[in-house]
Amino acid sequence: MITARMLPSRQGPDLLAGHWALLSGWGRVPKTLVWDNESAVGFRKAGRPVLTEAMNAFRGTLGIAVIQCRLGDPEAKGLVERANGYLETSFLPGRRFTSPADFNTQLADWLVRANQRHHRILGCRPADRWEHDRQAMLALPPVAPVTGWRASIRLPRDHYVRLGANDYSVHPSAIGHRVEITGDLEHVEVSCQGGGLVARHQRCWAAHQSITDPDHATAAARLRQQARRASLRPVDTPVEHRELADYDRALGLDTDTTDDQGVA
Repeated sequence: MITARMLPSRQGPDLLAGHWALLSGWGRVPKTLVWDNESAVGFRKAGRPVLTEAMNAFRGTLGIAVIQCRLGDPEAKGLVERANGYLETSFLPGRRFTSPADFNTQLADWLVRANQRHHRILGCRPADRWEHDRQAMLALPPVAPVTGWRASIRLPRDHYVRLGANDYSVHPSAIGHRVEITGDLEHVEVSCQGGGLVARHQRCWAAHQSITDPDHATAAARLRQQARRASLRPVDTPVEHRELADYDRALGLDTDTTDDQGVA
């Protein structure tokens, strides 16, 4: 039985989030996961495989084992890559996609048909054996594993946060406050401690982009305008004024004569 999904990146948070999305869709968990040597999953130290901290926590929550293919083992690598090659040669040719969501929708529909086809090595259709294989799997854990992106920062004055390789705007009312950033395969959310949700964006799959919510831009412009007005506000400080007649008396001028001459 083949299941697949295109991910925004190959980084650990996205890999684990995608893996959990597929496993939860099955409703069961295989007892063992086999991975090619993916840096986000693990590495080798003194020739021995070592899982990353995130992958180890994921494995522990599910109660399963993880096997990393040996380096320079073409048979093990072929076991993992065979399914990828099948998707590349049988699913992709001749197709057009309007978005990542459209890609995954078409892929899910195609996999339903692909799993109904007769498999030469199995000698039957994968769908015919699925229920038997599913019963041999483990049940899903009562608490879902922690996946996706998570971070906590104090929002800077530019009111943007970074997730992956992109910057996402946050409502400027949260500037200076500590915010929690969470991201899954589809959305990015930012919440302020005690203030609720202050940003929600569609996940951007491109790199080095700045995603701005129009409401955030409007609020930031309004706050900048208020700050400029406050800086230009006149200072209401009492200033002593001297009467002009004092200067006439100091110069020995007759104010009455001066007034008459001025009127004449």
